[in-house]
Amino acid sequence: MQLIPVILSGGAGTRLWPVSRELHPKPFIRLADGQSLLQKSFLRAKGLPGVAEVLTVTNRDLFFKTADEYRETGDIPMPLGFILESEGRNTAPAIAAAALTISKTYGPKAIMLFLTADHLISDVPAFTSAVQQAVKLAEAGKITTFGIQPEAPETGYGYIEADGNSVRRFVEKPNLETAQAYVDSGKYLWNSGMFCMTAETAMAELKKYAPEVLQAVSNSLDVSRRVEGKGQYQIELDAKTFAQAESISIDFALMEKTKQAAVVSCSIGWSDIGSWNALGDLVPPDAQGNSIEGEAFLHDVKNCYIQADDRIVAAVGVENLIVIDTPDALLIADKNRSQDVKQIVGQLKKIGHEAYRLHRTVHRPWGTYTVLEEGSNFKMKRIVVKPGASLSLQMHHHRSEHWIVVDGMAKVVNGEQDLLIATNESTFIPAGHKHRLENPGKIDLVLIEVQSGSYLGEDDIVRFEDHYGRV
Repeated sequence: MQLIPVILSGGAGTRLWPVSRELHPKPFIRLADGQSLLQKSFLRAKGLPGVAEVLTVTNRDLFFKTADEYRETGDIPMPLGFILESEGRNTAPAIAAAALTISKTYGPKAIMLFLTADHLISDVPAFTSAVQQAVKLAEAGKITTFGIQPEAPETGYGYIEADGNSVRRFVEKPNLETAQAYVDSGKYLWNSGMFCMTAETAMAELKKYAPEVLQAVSNSLDVSRRVEGKGQYQIELDAKTFAQAESISIDFALMEKTKQAAVVSCSIGWSDIGSWNALGDLVPPDAQGNSIEGEAFLHDVKNCYIQADDRIVAAVGVENLIVIDTPDALLIADKNRSQDVKQIVGQLKKIGHEAYRLHRTVHRPWGTYTVLEEGSNFKMKRIVVKPGASLSLQMHHHRSEHWIVVDGMAKVVNGEQDLLIATNESTFIPAGHKHRLENPGKIDLVLIEVQSGSYLGEDDIVRFEDHYGRV
């Protein structure tokens, strides 16, 4: 048996704003133990017996950040694969791309385990046992989903009516009265969004029930760029052809139609972490029901969840609130309205406010930059470049830049000059000059960048050469 876990890492996690952003989505949120949801998913995947490869389907803008997250978990004893989407098309095209890729590499009998990147599973031994049951069903030609034994009448989850391993039907998110009836009956399970099947079964059933999706993804793979590296490969799906695939979930495209659906009932400590209430429930409350992460001072406060990583939060005489403080945005919400946080993201997106996309600290393939201060014609950044990494050879039309090295050594191209700039030294780059920043050392390069000019947007950049394929 060859088992290939496939981590589906998509979605924006808008209900967890302001920590979750478009370029720092929900899978990258770190819990109190310091691990992100994505890292926990990867550790569960690579820890399963018989794993031949871990494959991840994600947005191409998140590739380097995802790879960094995996490397932080320690030794990786198996190959890593990445299928990179130019845009999210929901889960059916993602699963089709994985099935076609895995079948070509490992053969049609290879078993695929589709895992979410942003859910929490606290009982890993029970999860491993459930996977072993699902593998047996997959080997028999079934498309197996994992049904979570319900703990409450949740209205935010889809349900599965089950009879042993047989699926009677899938049910959309119910109202509270219906959800209570489902739980009372003992016949219904929460739909976890995880699946297990062979590549052969996936392709056969997609061909039967969603042939246009399968064909569009196949066409995209035929003309997509594949890059091989040491113990790793990546497939960048061709944007034009992949956009022809219908944006549709695997539930609608396949699971509600197939006659091969099966279910494994399990109790694995599962949560989809779908709101700030769910994250708050992970933090033990004090005597007044308050769950606190960070430094908070409270007077006459009850039943609140407060997250404050960077500064003190003080609260007086309030209750039933969610308070999430980040360097560039503050969320205050009624606990009973936590699902409505996504409405704020919609407003920000509508007016093009950067706070829906980016944090003040932005991750790039070469490191990070943090906006320290900005005005109408200036911007100050703290730039960190990883050892051996370099920015692209680039030019700006509307701004000049002044770089001051505060730690490490910088190798700089500035127009016709090649420079080595040590700590406490600097260089000035006029608008229109080609330039490049590189870290030739073995420690992080840290510098302060001062931009000045009539336009300071991140899109004022012309790339001539780039190690990360962004030209």
